[in-house]
Amino acid sequence: MLDGLRSACAAVADRARYVRIEHERTAAYVGTLPIDLPDGVADPDVHLIEGSREERAAFWLTLDAINFGSGWFPTLRKRAGRSGYFTIAGAVRDRFAAHGPWPARTLAEIDAGEVAAALGQDPGHELMGLFARSLNDLGRHVAGEHDGRFAGVADAAGSSAVALVERLQGWNSFADVSRYDGLVVPFLKRAQIAAADLARAGVAAFRDLNRLTMFADNLVPHVLRLDGLLTYDPALVERIGRGELIEHDSPEEVEIRACALHTVALIAAKRAGALEADIDWLLWYRGQEPRYKAVPRHRSRCTAY
Repeated sequence: MLDGLRSACAAVADRARYVRIEHERTAAYVGTLPIDLPDGVADPDVHLIEGSREERAAFWLTLDAINFGSGWFPTLRKRAGRSGYFTIAGAVRDRFAAHGPWPARTLAEIDAGEVAAALGQDPGHELMGLFARSLNDLGRHVAGEHDGRFAGVADAAGSSAVALVERLQGWNSFADVSRYDGLVVPFLKRAQIAAADLARAGVAAFRDLNRLTMFADNLVPHVLRLDGLLTYDPALVERIGRGELIEHDSPEEVEIRACALHTVALIAAKRAGALEADIDWLLWYRGQEPRYKAVPRHRSRCTAY
């Protein structure tokens, strides 16, 4: 499945009309990365890093089920000094710290109003309804297939991150498949990041994390563009600069995600032992720096990222 994703992204990169990979720059770029790639330690201010294994599993699956909405983030009520993602993650952590995890059966019935109250947002905001529907799906699967145990989701995958991704890809709460010029491109961004998060949190011991790809979103491509590894069509750059939404599943949007994913695979191949998921982590955190935030990145309103 994930090998198929890599192949599809390579094919998209070969056919792309709006995004170009600057292949000659990848070798030099590897030298700009830290010698020791990041260990994936979560930010304790916005993530649950303590508690039982079940609590940690519940936190990461709950958060990753709603780890989307970047196209709406400029319209959210942000916490001081925090981005959209860190605002949402911090609110979920605070809810867990104050009241513990939502039980799976509660998530199966949660509505937009309760989600908005927990996240400090307007209950009428479109994203709150989308979050509620994703949490409903997560709750139904955990309650019905894993006896209400969030850790049971990881247990069912055994020692394989890919097996977990394959399980989650069939859940509406983690759906993320695009099409491009006759190709099926199963990005599965949030299903893959859930596997990485559960491993980093010590909930799962997966033996095949090296098979995960980059988690295709809108920030890592932005970093790669500003760092000179991706070049966008000038008209596309102008649209992004104006704040125009780029339609999800449009050729432009699929090319941005696919070319970034393929670029990260090329970078990883140039450093022995490097994992694409670790490079993704590094570049995503690099994107929090002011020089990247000062330039608009593409926004698409979807549940993929």
